[in-house]
Amino acid sequence: MEFLKLRQGSAPLILSIPHAGTEIPERFQQQLVSLWLARKDADWWLPELYAFAAALDATILQTEISRTVIDVNRDPSGASLYPGQSTTSLCPLTSFDGEPLYVPGQEPDDDEAQARRTAYFDPYHAMLASEISRLRALHGTVTLYDCHSIRGVIPRLFEGVLPNFNIGTNDGKSCDGEITERVAAICGEDKNFSYVVNGRFKGGYITRHYGAPAAGVNALQMELACGGYMAEPEVPDPENWPSPLELSAPILPVLKTIIESLLP
Repeated sequence: MEFLKLRQGSAPLILSIPHAGTEIPERFQQQLVSLWLARKDADWWLPELYAFAAALDATILQTEISRTVIDVNRDPSGASLYPGQSTTSLCPLTSFDGEPLYVPGQEPDDDEAQARRTAYFDPYHAMLASEISRLRALHGTVTLYDCHSIRGVIPRLFEGVLPNFNIGTNDGKSCDGEITERVAAICGEDKNFSYVVNGRFKGGYITRHYGAPAAGVNALQMELACGGYMAEPEVPDPENWPSPLELSAPILPVLKTIIESLLP
């Protein structure tokens, strides 16, 4: 699958990067209001930010398809991951700020959503499930670290300013508590950063679907506030967003320590 990038490692650790993709196949482009708007809510620069994990022999899976085309971290049944709160669907119709993504009347219907699921969602999850099985056969247990980021101020989705580190384990169901506590402790060591466990972001479909500590799969989602590693404008526009990745950002050593802590 050309839109999937897989780095196979032998360590008992998988990094899933489901939202960093920006590719929008040409056949969908005419339906959209603008390509910039369709890409605005990507999880910017995460493959580059977590590139160090390859040297730790972690498995890294990412899709290059934009979440506007298909969100591989949403429940394919259509069930909301956050009932009563604003969120996006399997084939999002609006941006995080509520802006329509599609030209009126050009929104994907149920048949198109199913076709996109078959083409993009299902292959991502088939590959992820295969890698979990492969590493469990080698180690017995595996940690699935789901990589995400989002702008730190989005009033439609949450009040105030998002903490730098947002750890999600589906209220403790998807990950062993000792692992969660270890990661939280690392996030709290540098007082320049803030963190929360199972706050606004408790983990999406990937974390909830695969996390089964009793069966040897510990899954946690890490949602980073973008401002920790890139300039975050008050009002994003095509001239200022996305801003460049700051690889010298102080958050990077913290991320390295977190990932290292997930290895035996």
